[in-house]
Amino acid sequence: MRTRRLPALALAIGAWLWMAALLLAPRVVFPVGHFICHQRPERTFFVHGQQMPVCARCTGLYLGAALAAPFALLFAVPMASARGRFVLSAAALPTALTWATEVGGFAHFSNSGRFAAALPLGFAAAWLVLATLSESPSPRVQPGRPD
Repeated sequence: MRTRRLPALALAIGAWLWMAALLLAPRVVFPVGHFICHQRPERTFFVHGQQMPVCARCTGLYLGAALAAPFALLFAVPMASARGRFVLSAAALPTALTWATEVGGFAHFSNSGRFAAALPLGFAAAWLVLATLSESPSPRVQPGRPD
């Protein structure tokens, strides 16, 4: 394995460990969740009667990232920044729409709806980050040296 892929592999493993901690040790992780999420009980899943450390939307983001990790490590190829921005914007659309319609008072989504809307954004963000981290460095021409 190339050493360039090690940061990507570490990040992928970290995504799975974080997801496991959210599900298996919510009491331990709950204080950390306070720094990254509002933790409103009505917007959070409960597992075996215990509130998860992050809301349903954040859970969708994290699970999407964890699901993308193995695929990105195996299949992701770097893409042009304009295409990457397009992919990320398209993946963010469901989250943005659910958030905007809730803030505007037009609709109220269930926790499952918030979770599902966030999955594509988490997946795309992780895919793009891992593809960037695992890409092989481009050859650089040193000034004053012929190609």
